[in-house]
Amino acid sequence: MKNLLLYCCLTVLCLSSIQAQKILIPMDEEQDNHLKAYGVMYAVLEKNKEAYWLLNYRGGSFAFEYTDDLKLECIRKGVSYEVNSNSKFDKTLALVNDPEVNMQAMLLEVAPKIAVYTSSASEGGKEMEPWDDAVTLALTYAEIPYDEIYDDEVLAGELSNYDWLHLHHEDFTGQFGKVYAYHGLRPWYKAHVNTLKELAAKHDFKKVSELKLAVAKKIKNYVANGGFMFAMCSTADTYDIALAAEGLDICDPVFDGDRADSTAQEKLNFKNTFAFQNFELITDPYKYEHSTIDNSPYTNPPRKVKEELDYFGLFEFSAKWDPIPTMLTQCHANTIKGFMGQTTAFRKKYIKSNVKILGETRALGEAKYIHGTFGKGFWSFYGGHDPEDYRHYIGDLETDLHLHPNSAGYRLILNNILFPAAKRKDQAS
Repeated sequence: MKNLLLYCCLTVLCLSSIQAQKILIPMDEEQDNHLKAYGVMYAVLEKNKEAYWLLNYRGGSFAFEYTDDLKLECIRKGVSYEVNSNSKFDKTLALVNDPEVNMQAMLLEVAPKIAVYTSSASEGGKEMEPWDDAVTLALTYAEIPYDEIYDDEVLAGELSNYDWLHLHHEDFTGQFGKVYAYHGLRPWYKAHVNTLKELAAKHDFKKVSELKLAVAKKIKNYVANGGFMFAMCSTADTYDIALAAEGLDICDPVFDGDRADSTAQEKLNFKNTFAFQNFELITDPYKYEHSTIDNSPYTNPPRKVKEELDYFGLFEFSAKWDPIPTMLTQCHANTIKGFMGQTTAFRKKYIKSNVKILGETRALGEAKYIHGTFGKGFWSFYGGHDPEDYRHYIGDLETDLHLHPNSAGYRLILNNILFPAAKRKDQAS
């Protein structure tokens, strides 16, 4: 009987010890798989577990209550982890919350519901465009669930069902990516144009540019009401161009059948935009650029830098006073290799003064990664197409992220995924 009682006591003590532990996921150079670590954190949030994002601590580490299931999740995904006693973790929290250090503990609360705006969501799931999307690659690799939506869903008001919206290479100006000179005769391009024209007619718009403007305004309203928007590549500038050109025809006849407004440049309304102002339109249908916002080899003056020297640096923000940009720039590297896209980077002279620059290449006068607020919500723009493929061409094979589990450029994308789940520790109830 005494032996049984002793066994029971030891069992209780053992269970109490396990329950009083935290799993710490280091996000510095000790981490074997930075990208899948975000998938682990999403799984934690889906289980309604308390989780922490320790800003500027070991590369922006994560922590959560120990369970056998979550430990196995780390092992299955190949994510490095450490098991800490509660007393040890309390010491870590004390360090992070010390007012003299540039760190902060964020409480992560609810798994955000994610939508990816993509043409593959229309026409029965048939992809209209022969290129991939770095964000969907990252989400799929990290095993983070998302829904695909497109114009039908946005116009129907379904954005209110989501916490986070991603857009990649959509052309919101109605110029079909301005790839007419290179791909105008290709079957995929013709099918893409026809499908979008049919979609515009379905919603009683005469032109694709009118359809895309309506979608852009719906997204703007979504952000104003508290949504989170993340855009990469050509969406990052064509979205603002479309908003600035509301009510104007900026499309050459090869795109919409009639003449563009020759005075459109003087009529642009930069008050409508999120990020950019005072830019000049590039309306020539044979030029692979929409405006002077983009800093690329195709703009004037051209962007000149060798691939091996193409890097951008992240800004360091105050974790306690400026936690949002701090979250968005958490990384195990401060200098990140550059990568091109239809929109490669943003010329700084066209960025509004209230926009936060998160990453830049100062020598080139460009910003790579920017962030701002609108109404109750937030947006982030990231230049370039694929962080691990320097010059990604239409039709190229998609990047295999199994070869890049520690990609710093991809990690910046995934910071935006967890951003909507975060709440400052001192505000947690």
